[in-house]
Amino acid sequence: MLPLLLASSSTYRRELLSRLQLPFTCSSPDIDESHRPGESAVELVKRLAEEKARALAPSHPGHLIIGSDQVAVLGERIIGKPHTFDKARQQLLDASGASVTFLTGLALLNSQTGQCQVDCIPFTVHMRTLDDQRIERYLNAERPFDCAGSFKAEGLGVSLFKSTDGSDATSLIGLPLIRLVDMLLVEGVNIP
Repeated sequence: MLPLLLASSSTYRRELLSRLQLPFTCSSPDIDESHRPGESAVELVKRLAEEKARALAPSHPGHLIIGSDQVAVLGERIIGKPHTFDKARQQLLDASGASVTFLTGLALLNSQTGQCQVDCIPFTVHMRTLDDQRIERYLNAERPFDCAGSFKAEGLGVSLFKSTDGSDATSLIGLPLIRLVDMLLVEGVNIP
């Protein structure tokens, strides 16, 4: 098996990938993650996932490189990481009683052959109706300011959900393992 490289500095993605019990290393690519005019959210995450993988190919020949990128979409609007308490509060107020769709772009690049598999995996969270007090209690407890949508699904954030829809719950956290396993199998990786 070619060495596996995760093109990310995300601790969430590292934790998810470790579930597959495969040896891997991590490296953070340096790419421009700007949204291009007229680019859909699906096109954006697929492009960024592939660009992250390709950015590391010259320095990692003979590797299987995993790139991933995620955005949250509320209505027609892409919502990113809030970074601050006030922005997180506003994101959760906007999402109250609504549905937020997380689009996770995934790329697996064989840097030896140049073959790249790319996909986008959606996952939708239907939010409970949230009031200011509940939102503030949650934000003070978990401080999810580095998470798109302003919640951590793997933690207390699940208490804000009414229900979810999607084929792979790990895509919500940022690395869709079910689809990744499909891609790795195409590359001849035996799991487990």
